[in-house]
Amino acid sequence: MNTKNLKPTLWLIILIIGLPQLSETVYTPSLPDIAQSLAVSANMVEYTLSIYLLGFAVGVLFWGRFSDKVGRKPSLIAGLSIYLLGCAGCYLADSIYPLMLARFIQAFGGSTGSVIGQTIARDAFESHERGRIFATIGVALAFAPAVGPVIGGYTDHFFGWSAVFLVLIAIGSYILLKVCRELPETKPQDFITEKRPFFRDAFKVLTDRRILIYGFLVGGCNGIVFGYYAEGPFYFIELMGMTPSNFGLISLGMAGPMLLGAFSCRKMLSKGVSGELIIIMGCSICILGSLILLALSYSGFVNAGNGLLAISVCMGVIMLIMMGVPMIVSNCLSSALEHYGHMTGTAASFFGGYYYLVITLMTGLMGSIHNGTALPMPLYFVGIGLSMLAAFGYYIKASGSVAKETAKT
Repeated sequence: MNTKNLKPTLWLIILIIGLPQLSETVYTPSLPDIAQSLAVSANMVEYTLSIYLLGFAVGVLFWGRFSDKVGRKPSLIAGLSIYLLGCAGCYLADSIYPLMLARFIQAFGGSTGSVIGQTIARDAFESHERGRIFATIGVALAFAPAVGPVIGGYTDHFFGWSAVFLVLIAIGSYILLKVCRELPETKPQDFITEKRPFFRDAFKVLTDRRILIYGFLVGGCNGIVFGYYAEGPFYFIELMGMTPSNFGLISLGMAGPMLLGAFSCRKMLSKGVSGELIIIMGCSICILGSLILLALSYSGFVNAGNGLLAISVCMGVIMLIMMGVPMIVSNCLSSALEHYGHMTGTAASFFGGYYYLVITLMTGLMGSIHNGTALPMPLYFVGIGLSMLAAFGYYIKASGSVAKETAKT
């Protein structure tokens, strides 16, 4: 496949993939305010994040296959337009159920950026470049969710929580304009465009052991990240007395360790360290940090009486956990679909739909175990970390040298 003249700029791919990541976290500092404004429980408000992720899971199942049929650029234009409609619905919502519906629509449209952005990267860059490209994208994706709460926290502070969605409308409109003007069509001219059996393709991808394990790891990592963004506002704002704007500001600190994890991953890959070993290292870092946070929470250290000390120590530990996330995710995203070049968009949609379903279930679990104490979040982190390490260990053992499984057309 000749991609020499089909390469979009990397920064545009990052914008496309980063928008839904930003949208997932930008309003999280407002969760306590939304609960109070709409007169609903904290658990119910946390479910607005779960419903967003469910919309994402449905969306990625649709957009990847759709992009294989009509092209990457038309799919992005359609998806971003639906995303903007969902943002407008969120802005106008005056009760919890319209907000949930609008979040679902927003996520369904926004998911086009995630699945098609990754597909464009696979279309446009050769296999020997993808590890570096996805590591770079991982750096950007570490920044987007972290900067979201800063934007959302200060927007909430000065203009109220609904104004957060006006900011997303402005950002989404800018990206849509750039896509229309500057994005080349990257779907290969010789791409297989005949009608493919949906259920046969779904069965092939979703019974692939490599896909199942790597998707579980991606879902687990994002379960940790979004579990923090769902429960963190209550952990820091309600238990330790922070303001939404200050919570958003400290969440920017998440970018640092995630950038460090992504750069470390890229450096190790360039020195010949295997992706499998880096994944194990990432899982171990997540588990270590989670156990420390659990010990701090169980000891009663997490309370407003300890003030800045408790905030600083807990954030430092959470930053350690987050450092392991890109070490896992970038390797999984780079390797999971390497045998599906004949159906890249379709395979990406099934893969993305699967791991976003995992994220949805995990984030819903975080909301369901919220009880107003400091224990649920670290217990949740420990459980996910151990599950990821066990699942990947099983995969390594079952596949021996991680033998490549050839996908059949």
